[in-house]
Amino acid sequence: MKNARQILGAGLMAFTLATSTACEAKTKKTSKETLIAQVMTNKEKTANNTVKIALLLDTSNSMDGLINQAKAQLWDIVNKFTHAKCGNETRPKLEIALYQYGNDALSSKEGYIQQVLDFSGDLDEISEKLFSLTTNGGEEYCGTVIQTSLKQLDWGKNPDNLKMIFIAGNEPFTQGKLNYVDAVTNAKEKDVVVNTIFCGNYEQGINTKWKDGAKRTGGEYMAIDHNKQVVHIDTPYDDIIIKLNGKLNKTYISYGSLGQVKMEAQATQDTNAYEMEEAVAVKRAVSKSSRLYSNSSWDLVDASDDSGFDVSKIKKEQLPATLKGKSNAEIETFIAEKKAERKKIQKEIRELNTKRNAYIAKNQKEGSKGELENAMLNAIERQASKKDYRWEK
Repeated sequence: MKNARQILGAGLMAFTLATSTACEAKTKKTSKETLIAQVMTNKEKTANNTVKIALLLDTSNSMDGLINQAKAQLWDIVNKFTHAKCGNETRPKLEIALYQYGNDALSSKEGYIQQVLDFSGDLDEISEKLFSLTTNGGEEYCGTVIQTSLKQLDWGKNPDNLKMIFIAGNEPFTQGKLNYVDAVTNAKEKDVVVNTIFCGNYEQGINTKWKDGAKRTGGEYMAIDHNKQVVHIDTPYDDIIIKLNGKLNKTYISYGSLGQVKMEAQATQDTNAYEMEEAVAVKRAVSKSSRLYSNSSWDLVDASDDSGFDVSKIKKEQLPATLKGKSNAEIETFIAEKKAERKKIQKEIRELNTKRNAYIAKNQKEGSKGELENAMLNAIERQASKKDYRWEK
């Protein structure tokens, strides 16, 4: 009788996990033995609930406008997933990888392709790599860069994860020795959706197979004017948010070998965003107020949220100057104070951003959003809904 109760209890636990955490929770007829076997699988899915997006950007001549839009719209993608939920309550992590192709400065042996960044959830690093891109003439091999990203990146095997490629360029999709059909077929087998963004005339993109490349994986084909100037609407809340971002940076407590370098990187990416446009700096600040901006590898405040965090285990030489010579109790108090201060600032930024978005919605003219922003965010929302993602209002 005891064994029967244990089996029933395990079965109920598995059923609860399956219906409350999986992105594709569907009612199935299944045995108690199957449910028991699913307990660990579903725990793994919950812990590994990750959105993986690979950006494959053409960096040949004439693509400066595309790169600039990508730099600006990164924060729109991040802010979109801040409000995403998978299944009932699970909030996904976000990882972005970056490739460039079609650039003469790249190796011809590699097909003029370079992995600029492996999958990463480090938002400062993603921004840094985007800002490092420059354009130069070259050969654009779409099939090859798709295939390369499928081979080099760890896409995982969790069927509930949302896995997407966005490839953007302006030359025929058919260029190169590797047939694009083989590449996108491989993507479909890996449950990776390929979305194509043709920088030019819509019909031209269809004729040069960009639409066919997307269609074969259930992805979306989009044509954009990559040189279109993005019109940002100034709001009464922008300056306040930027000032709060400066205060937010002061709540970070660097530690370890990465600490000082990453603090400087944080400031550099703030500057990069601001120099593009004030509105981009505001969007980045909003991203920094979200759960997706996490820096536990170098910041003691974020590190303190980890279950295994223990101040006493941190070597004193790894601490910043302000905490050297302090007792463990004093360090813990200092971290707690900075954490409370950060939460307050982040809450203020989010509240101001709600007002900012309402102001923009009221004053924005039709079609004034960035071309790349419209294309990517619309595709993301539609494809995410197929994996049972939903968006908080």
